[in-house]
Amino acid sequence: MLHVHIHGKGFPILCLHGHPGSGSSMSVFTQHLSQRCQTIAPDLRGYGRSRVKGDFDMHDHLIDLEALLDSLEIDRCLVLGWSLGGILAMELALRCPKRVSGLILIATAARPRGSHPPISWEDNLYTGLAAILNGLQPGWQWNIETFGKRSLFRYLIQQHNSSAYRYIAADAVSAYLGTSGAATRSLMTALKSGYNRLEHLSQIECPCLMLAGAADRHITAESSLETARHLKNCEWYCYPNTAHLFPWEIPSQVLGDIDRWMESHPDIFATASQTSDR
Repeated sequence: MLHVHIHGKGFPILCLHGHPGSGSSMSVFTQHLSQRCQTIAPDLRGYGRSRVKGDFDMHDHLIDLEALLDSLEIDRCLVLGWSLGGILAMELALRCPKRVSGLILIATAARPRGSHPPISWEDNLYTGLAAILNGLQPGWQWNIETFGKRSLFRYLIQQHNSSAYRYIAADAVSAYLGTSGAATRSLMTALKSGYNRLEHLSQIECPCLMLAGAADRHITAESSLETARHLKNCEWYCYPNTAHLFPWEIPSQVLGDIDRWMESHPDIFATASQTSDR
């Protein structure tokens, strides 16, 4: 059983985190969206409080998510996925097309490609110092200038503002510590095998929104755009001067664009019985 964070009431939105991550690391989305919908943010298998004893396959995430929807008696939902969560969102739409009313894809791709440079010992040192000090005093400008901008955070964000660092303190560090070795091995195995689902994306009929950070080094904006172009019904936004954690850099802008997209696609809120009546 997956540990799950559920907030709000209304049409369900399944919110899937990235790697490393947890359901609580989706708070930038769930706190806002739960004001109008019911947000369901599970800790994926091997993450957060959804612990495992042995290795597993990426396919097992989809089995878990189907079982979660069944247990909650959800026939149809909107799916929002960030990074790895976006990959799983597309896989779920391919596997269960009638259950997915729409996709909100954040910093993700069906053929993920990165451009991250090699990591030095100095990178790890400054990252550790920045994380520790940021945990003690989130958003402390001296720490941002002295260690944050010299750490690996510089590849995750471009706008070193206090908002981004508060999210890192509240959600990122605990998610990193709560990610199991089995979860890491599962993802690395899939990526090393040359994961590529571009040719299958034409099967996805539901409306999609693809959001990317222009300076994303983990999943490049170019690979996100490639995915958007393979989806039949996809709107695309790329935010300048942002990276992989852009929802934490510019939360108001991102949430505003999501709201506008949702308002322009009222059919994504139709229940399974309503769609069958048409």
